[in-house]
Amino acid sequence: MTTTANTPSLEFDCDTGNYHTFCPISCVAWLYQKIEDSFFLVIGTKTCGYFLQNAMGVMIFAEPRYAMAELEEGDISAKLNDYEELKRLCLQIKRDRNPSVIVWIGTCTTEIIKTDLEGIAPVLEEEIGVPIVVARANGLDYAFTQGEDTVLAAMAQRCPTEEPAAKAIVEPEKKDRNSLTKLLSIGRKPEAEAPDAAVSEYHDHTPLILFGSVPNPVVTQLNLELKKQGIKVSGWLPENRYTELPVIKEGYFASGVNPFLSRTASTLMRRKKAKVIGAPFPIGPDGTRAWVEKICSVLGVEPQGLAEREAQIWESVEDYVSLIRGKSVYFMGDNLLEIAMARFLIRCGMTVPAIGIPYMDKRFQGAELQLLERTCEEMGVPKPKITEKPDNYNQIQQILEIEPDLVITGMAHANPLEARGINTKWSVEFTFAQIHGFGSTRDILELVTRPLRRNSNLKDLGWNKLVKEEANV
Repeated sequence: MTTTANTPSLEFDCDTGNYHTFCPISCVAWLYQKIEDSFFLVIGTKTCGYFLQNAMGVMIFAEPRYAMAELEEGDISAKLNDYEELKRLCLQIKRDRNPSVIVWIGTCTTEIIKTDLEGIAPVLEEEIGVPIVVARANGLDYAFTQGEDTVLAAMAQRCPTEEPAAKAIVEPEKKDRNSLTKLLSIGRKPEAEAPDAAVSEYHDHTPLILFGSVPNPVVTQLNLELKKQGIKVSGWLPENRYTELPVIKEGYFASGVNPFLSRTASTLMRRKKAKVIGAPFPIGPDGTRAWVEKICSVLGVEPQGLAEREAQIWESVEDYVSLIRGKSVYFMGDNLLEIAMARFLIRCGMTVPAIGIPYMDKRFQGAELQLLERTCEEMGVPKPKITEKPDNYNQIQQILEIEPDLVITGMAHANPLEARGINTKWSVEFTFAQIHGFGSTRDILELVTRPLRRNSNLKDLGWNKLVKEEANV
């Protein structure tokens, strides 16, 4: 993997101050929808339950595929048997929902009282006959997106190293279908046989696995971008179904699509002996091009038409880019997407005075940091100062001093900053939006420019800011 030992011109700092982010157990919100045959059991206190209920907003009538196992005084004081209680709940889940996998999400409380989830899970899994994956996606992490990282790292260890026996049956079935097709086509004019598409459209290369939970349209889009280069994606972690986890053998290549998946990358390297490609992340046309080019270079494939594709995308979004060109954006730090987003917006013509980020894995984000530095040099703008674990108090003082045109921040500070006449955008929206690949460029810019367009519309109505000038703050 790429390291950042040769990037001295980027200035790094660490505040270890107070910053705001969601709890990582919020990863359940998107993972239970992505993995369709799963059931997520969050083991925590009533506080965890209140947070999930508010964060997800799913009514009980919808019967979502997640639940809370609430720890009470008897559990915390060890008067109740953890194994028996969890067995009762898991048997009920199996009877009512019959999932292919049950994912136990540990919380701060299970960490503090030292609940042995990893010891209980294998015994209970064998007893009830349903796989149980343990992920400690608790509030002791730095950012809420690391919850997904923890779950995928746990699932990576369950990826098979050999093709399942069931797939061997597919070939005879195909032959049977071909025989039936020949029988039905008797008397028809024979058509010229087309060459085997699978052979002609892909290069011969080491299997490639992509990891990161993204919506199905994004999966299709990234698969097609690599297919245009003759690269076949052998599987995704996670797949839509737990039973379809990709085969990962020693020596396989893997590439992440999100900057917060460093733990998953380490697991793939150490446990599965895979080779993780240190590439920038496919966010924005520049990042997507760099991501595809790096994968091509590692697999020994000559990339085709990427410069033209990137230029075409930039031309198609010029109406949005013109709104933000020459403006400044400040990242307070929330979801670990800050480096990739800053690099993309600098390429759009914005300036970034500072980037706050809850946690920085310089090894996993090494290629992204190098691309950020190169982008700043090409665009002729100062390199931003990157602050890990930023102190929000210091950040707010900086924001009031430099008055950026836009602040991308967590929900805790958005309204107070808006009340002081500063445009804000919730960083959490970029977590749930489709921001990967060439085709999602307009979606990112739609989100970034919305506060600026809103203010422009308000100005047409006679307002200069969202709040009145005489408001006392």
